[in-house]
Amino acid sequence: MASRRSRPRIWDTDWLILRQLAAGLQRALATQVPAGSTIVDLGCGDMPYRDTVEAMGYRYRGADIVPGNDLLIGPDGRVDLADHAVDAVLSVQVLEHVPDLPAYLAEARRLMSDEGVLILSTHGTWLYHPHPEDHWRWTRTGLEKTLTQNGFRVEAMTGLVGPLATTTMIRLTGFSWVLRRLPVVGPVLAGMLAAIMNARAWAEDRITPEQLRETNACVYLVHARKARA
Repeated sequence: MASRRSRPRIWDTDWLILRQLAAGLQRALATQVPAGSTIVDLGCGDMPYRDTVEAMGYRYRGADIVPGNDLLIGPDGRVDLADHAVDAVLSVQVLEHVPDLPAYLAEARRLMSDEGVLILSTHGTWLYHPHPEDHWRWTRTGLEKTLTQNGFRVEAMTGLVGPLATTTMIRLTGFSWVLRRLPVVGPVLAGMLAAIMNARAWAEDRITPEQLRETNACVYLVHARKARA
């Protein structure tokens, strides 16, 4: 599962968004985080981006509410690290699952050095997916306002996958769920359908006007820094 998220295959139902997200994260890291920096992945799950981050020359530390990672996020939402201990906080498809946004973003701020950067992605439009909870979706302006109200200054925000391709991906998710329940041939048929519909979604995204994609994205990728007092 971890490798699929960072290196998706065209027969995966969310191939289009995962490939764009992986590429976008690498660009953001390369341009915003100095080599040799320490990065905390705040809500890392099964750490799908660890290999990528370490291959780029960074020190990676995964933090989650589930024991077994580098760092444990405690019941109070805090990580056992000193204030300003890291150069960057990575938050990949976590924010929509967080019930207490101010507490989560405050911990990200606490961990970051004064010149540190938050690299964050979250959903604009997508299906309900509790892991274990699912609370939020954002417009572009709503996400910027949420971050601004919690002490961040958004430097850049990119929309990944526009509305035409998103609707195709949503249909593919539904069809695949049904097909994979069929015995023997179900997974094969689901994979074949995914390859066809992913190719269609790729073409749809290529013809979507940039302005439409930037204001109606499936996922927004942001880099932000602490707001100055």
